Amino acid sequence: MVNLLERFGSSAGKVWEKLEQEGVTPESKLKKKTQLSKEEFYGAIGWLARENNIKREGRAYTLGSTNLTGEIGVNAGRVWKTLNIWGELDFSNLAKLVDMNDRELFTALGWLAREDKVTSDSSLKRWRLK
Repeated sequence: MVNLLERFGSSAGKVWEKLEQEGVTPESKLKKKTQLSKEEFYGAIGWLARENNIKREGRAYTLGSTNLTGEIGVNAGRVWKTLNIWGELDFSNLAKLVDMNDRELFTALGWLAREDKVTSDSSLKRWRLK
């Protein structure tokens, strides 16, 4: 199993650095500047939201008290409940069971990773609770 505290934590650090340098940054530009995979990028957004360090303004992100708890926090709760019932799931089945797209699911998983509640294989394809 992969160390999500290191993987998503490191990704969150990259997003933080770019936002600190750039200020309000559109999501597409932030993805390019951080050079993170989709999984790492959205995991980092969820991680930073759990830390209350990132907020969304339209299609852009900036540092500050989060306004994403209602979205990401609720989704994280749904993911946790699903994994608690089903045990280990691959990403596609987890996405179907919680009815979330990749962005929603990876931000929720990033939130749960920050809480040290989930673990995954190195490809981020199989997930389970710790």
